[in-house]
Amino acid sequence: MTLDFAAFVADATADPAVVGLVLKGSRAHDGMTTRHSDHDLYVILADDAASELAALDGYRSARLDVVVTTLERFRRPADWERYAIARSRVLVDRSNGEVTRIVAAMGRLGAEEAFRSGAALLDAYANSLYRSVKNHRDGNPLAGHLDAAASVGFLLDLLFALDRRPRPYNKYLAWELDRFPLPGWESAALLDTVARITATGEVAPQQRLFARVEAAARAAGHAAVLDAWGEDLLLMRPHPDSPAHQCRVAVPARPRHGCPSSGNGPGTSAEYPCPPF
Repeated sequence: MTLDFAAFVADATADPAVVGLVLKGSRAHDGMTTRHSDHDLYVILADDAASELAALDGYRSARLDVVVTTLERFRRPADWERYAIARSRVLVDRSNGEVTRIVAAMGRLGAEEAFRSGAALLDAYANSLYRSVKNHRDGNPLAGHLDAAASVGFLLDLLFALDRRPRPYNKYLAWELDRFPLPGWESAALLDTVARITATGEVAPQQRLFARVEAAARAAGHAAVLDAWGEDLLLMRPHPDSPAHQCRVAVPARPRHGCPSSGNGPGTSAEYPCPPF
């Protein structure tokens, strides 16, 4: 059986048990579709309703992938699905607007959630970076390269957490940064640096990037995580003679909603000039 997207949407819309239809994936990202793109669709049922469509949960074809869920489960997606929902398109909402509100909420992490996540991600990023630089220093370039590549995932998770956003899938990273840049970061330069680090594992680009990350993380209130690394920070930072050694970044004004303060005070802003990568 191969289902046609338009016909399926028409049938699902006619089903009184269906309270929402949500399109995700490349079809929900302008300019990202190709001749290979299918339609990824959430079918959301009322919590107490029964529907024959439930049997199609997990249906996959070259043209249509279907997830059938309830409104209650749609409120609590897996973490990995959060970005997909945040950038999805609501095709049908018969839930008094709740489906639309859930989709909108997925794109904004709670302040405490983002702060806790940011602290853990910063430590993981620093750990991979430290291992990379140390392995290069000790004459193990393969291990250094692998650790450098591993650090990039933690880095991207961290940067988006600092802006209280879920990290996009790699496929949509450039798309996301082009349309919704991270505050204080030039998107093209960041992508170029990430590409260089993953391709080469070189130490200097990692250290220059860390200088910017350290400044941003301290401004966001994560000084304790960094200071716990003690003198090991010296290995992660650029050489003292490098212009990036005293790197700082622009931090937008933003209330901290009870999160630990960076020292700038709630809702204040600070300017941190920084040389390019």
